[in-house]
Amino acid sequence: MTPMRDIAACAACGVETDLVTAAQAAQAVSGQFPDVRGGAAEGTADGDGTAVPQLPVCPICADERQFVPAGGQEWTSRNLLEASGRAVSVAEAEPGLFSLRTSPKTGIGQTCYLAQCPAGGTGGLLFDVPPYIDDAAVEAVAARGGAAAIVASHPHMYGLQLEWSAAFDHAPVFVARRDAEWVQRRGAAIELFDEEIAPLAGVRVRQVGGHFPGSSVALWRSPADEALVMLGGDTISPVARTGWVTFMRSFPNYLPLSGAVVRRIAAAVDDVEVERIYGNFGQRLTSGGSRAIEESARRYAEWVSGEHDDLT
Repeated sequence: MTPMRDIAACAACGVETDLVTAAQAAQAVSGQFPDVRGGAAEGTADGDGTAVPQLPVCPICADERQFVPAGGQEWTSRNLLEASGRAVSVAEAEPGLFSLRTSPKTGIGQTCYLAQCPAGGTGGLLFDVPPYIDDAAVEAVAARGGAAAIVASHPHMYGLQLEWSAAFDHAPVFVARRDAEWVQRRGAAIELFDEEIAPLAGVRVRQVGGHFPGSSVALWRSPADEALVMLGGDTISPVARTGWVTFMRSFPNYLPLSGAVVRRIAAAVDDVEVERIYGNFGQRLTSGGSRAIEESARRYAEWVSGEHDDLT
């Protein structure tokens, strides 16, 4: 097996980056850079006149939907994560669908999914990519058919997408064109798409917007009961109350969307009969997905438009 490359990533969101090198990330973690908070790329002078590199701030974390940690920007690398004992666990969510989680928590801490190709082909869809990769993780995915296509629901979920692509014969990494500006590490495997694609036979990925302009959901048909399953990312997200989902511009910062946008998201999937929905933090809705989307969108739009202000 080819040795894993050491690449840099933002420690806060877990997204691979070209803003810094793996060596710079390691130096920052080791304390060799007295000040690694954002600043001029060319550095500043410390007490003895030596140039101190000033590492940049991750644009994904600096955006209002996410956050830079209170202590300042932090970087990491694949090798540093491996040395810290990271591992990717793979579990069956339902027949043909597997969840992937990195522990200890890495980056945002998302749950990722591997949807096996339901049409008898080889390789599946890796959706919302893990922020870590090692030989054991690759072997676990390969044992379940491997990855023939990679898609992130939105930029917070890019993870180590190019590294996962390289591990599976440079599988295409499909990125919504409307979100292309947020890609932090470029590579030949990246393919931009508009509106909707079928990256594999029997699997559709559809842009519905909201959280990001190109926010997308995956639609996969279960081989066990033929039900249509939605991988909703942060776009259409199951909540604690059974039968409801929600829609947000920012979950950590509690920024809502307008009623009009939420209705637009719901309308973008009203032509499909979704049964089950999986969110990217392990939450799931086990039945009545389409009804939940329609009713939740209506309720959300009523509240943000002030229709129920008399109850507050």
